[in-house]
Amino acid sequence: MLDNEINTLNYALALDKADPIAHMREHFAIPKQASGENEYYFTGNSLGLQPKLAREAVIELLDAWQQRGVKGHFEGDFPWMPYHEFLTEQAAEIVGALPKEVVMMNSLTANLHFMMASFYQPAKQRSKILIEDHAFPSDHYAVESQLKHHGKDVENNLLLWKPRDGEELLNYDDLWQIIAQHGDEIALILLPGVQYYTGQVLDMKLITQVAHAKGIKVGFDLAHAAGNIELSLHDWQVDFACWCSYKYLNSGAGSVAGCFIHQKHVENTELNRLAGWWGHDKSTRFKMENTFKPIASAEGWQLSNPPVLSLAAVRGSYDTIKLAGGMQVLRNKSLKLTQYLLDLIALELGEKIRVITPADANQRGCQLSLMVNVAGLDGKAMYNTLEENGITTDWREPNVIRVAPVPLYNNFQDVYHFVRILKECI
Repeated sequence: MLDNEINTLNYALALDKADPIAHMREHFAIPKQASGENEYYFTGNSLGLQPKLAREAVIELLDAWQQRGVKGHFEGDFPWMPYHEFLTEQAAEIVGALPKEVVMMNSLTANLHFMMASFYQPAKQRSKILIEDHAFPSDHYAVESQLKHHGKDVENNLLLWKPRDGEELLNYDDLWQIIAQHGDEIALILLPGVQYYTGQVLDMKLITQVAHAKGIKVGFDLAHAAGNIELSLHDWQVDFACWCSYKYLNSGAGSVAGCFIHQKHVENTELNRLAGWWGHDKSTRFKMENTFKPIASAEGWQLSNPPVLSLAAVRGSYDTIKLAGGMQVLRNKSLKLTQYLLDLIALELGEKIRVITPADANQRGCQLSLMVNVAGLDGKAMYNTLEENGITTDWREPNVIRVAPVPLYNNFQDVYHFVRILKECI
């Protein structure tokens, strides 16, 4: 039986005992405090912890390189030549896609540029790109540079979906108004699946439907969505999406990113793209001919053979997610874990902490974005104090502490101790 007092350690312990995937924590390396105790790590939204299987996969590949040299491209259980293919099925399951619609390649922002080379084709009437006002800076830079690359004036061709004055969250009525007013002029909408600062989950299905009705292409940056929430990119008819692999996908800093291109586009081998030989038809690739014949899948957007050491870490991470039972299982625990955090904050801290992430569970993932609401108490100072007390979160200007209890390796005890220490610090 659960203790009725949710703000007790016994309650958290009982929740952990009832958690069917509590054992997954053992599959990760947990950083240590100076005291030797585990950190309370809540920064999976920035860099996920190391899965033990990822380490094993990388060491396995290093050993193969040591023992086989160049023959490692073709020999062993996981030869390097087709290595990215070993990740395809699980990547597709994570983002809700067909295997032919996904590929692991490049880095996130590079993939956004490659996608815009195909899906931002400005015409005289349609030349505008719509993004959100507080987009992650790299996305903003990428979009502005694409406009300039096409000789388009940024001021007249960049549309911004902004929160209303005094609010942090994006309001859909404002987006529908922009689309209604400028729909015939918009060539591309590029938005996050989960807004990095507030943690707001956007309704990707509805946004895509509304945009497509106006003839607008739609892409999503899933950096904070992949591995965090359940996705159905194929069914939602999203044109393209890109994601990194080092946040909720736990594949190591700067690891190889992922890319989704809908089936209706991958089968169009005439679609404009920036080409490279790894995207060329596999059966004739090594004939070294100069006529490009793209693979009729997302692989057709590859440029060069990928860094297999990084792909090995991705493989280990994906295998860990598979061990847990997949995204539905993770999402089920995530909903409980983050709700527990919300409930504890409300009970223990009341108005001293303002949560700007939506209260509706369908509009948030793991992350809660917190603002300290105590006169004379600086949020950045509070973040630093938490760090000194063994709590790893992250800070985003101008005034947010981001906290992400990740279902793969965080437990309910972590959440209990976070709120306890936060209360003591305040």
